[in-house]
Amino acid sequence: MTDHVLVERPDAYPGVQVIRFNRPDKKNAITREMYAKMTNALTVAGSDAAIRATAFLGTEGCFSAGNDMNDFLAFAMGGSMGGEVLDFLRALAGATKPVVSGVDGLAIGIGTTIHLHCDLTVASARSVFKTPFVDLALVPEAASSLLAPRLMGHQRAFALLAAGEPLEANDALQAGLIWKIVDENAVKEETLSLAARLARKPPEALRIARDLIRGDRSDVLARIEKEAEHFAAQLKSAEARAAFEAFMRR
Repeated sequence: MTDHVLVERPDAYPGVQVIRFNRPDKKNAITREMYAKMTNALTVAGSDAAIRATAFLGTEGCFSAGNDMNDFLAFAMGGSMGGEVLDFLRALAGATKPVVSGVDGLAIGIGTTIHLHCDLTVASARSVFKTPFVDLALVPEAASSLLAPRLMGHQRAFALLAAGEPLEANDALQAGLIWKIVDENAVKEETLSLAARLARKPPEALRIARDLIRGDRSDVLARIEKEAEHFAAQLKSAEARAAFEAFMRR
């Protein structure tokens, strides 16, 4: 069985843990099992002194298409959503060591909002960030309703999270969602080199600096919980079921 999330510690990048989506046939759509593996990797990173930075990567041409729609549809039809998604969001928001990411191509839903929790993100020029939450009769998640307006202002955040307007790489750069644009063939190398540079820095000084820059996380964690309540309620709504069924018929 193919491992849809690869967790690696490449020898060429000491101190770096890589979490890489590996489901290209489904555009790296994230299942409950994938969330659980990523949560475990973040938990290990927090307690293992040998890991000093974590890097998220996708595959060529696609970071992630977001949550697997089959999981959403199953919950909407009366199944159990489980706690894997929420556990991952809590672990991501509470990560105590630097988190970086590299994007090439499509970044949808959580494939976009994950970068609001990353300290540095690089992306190729062909990358596109989009959150079609409302189009699916859902609401923002991952504390994006708090973090995006702080980062890019109300207008841009509303366009992204509520109107579902895409952000191309240059727009994402101007909005502060990504740090820099790199060649599509250099995304992996740039991301891992960046993580390795952070891993070489004095860890305690970096931890304090990061905490000061990020600020108190209690409001972020509280917003994650509030969004999750609304998200779960909307998943059970008639309008969400209709939206999912229409999506699956496409």
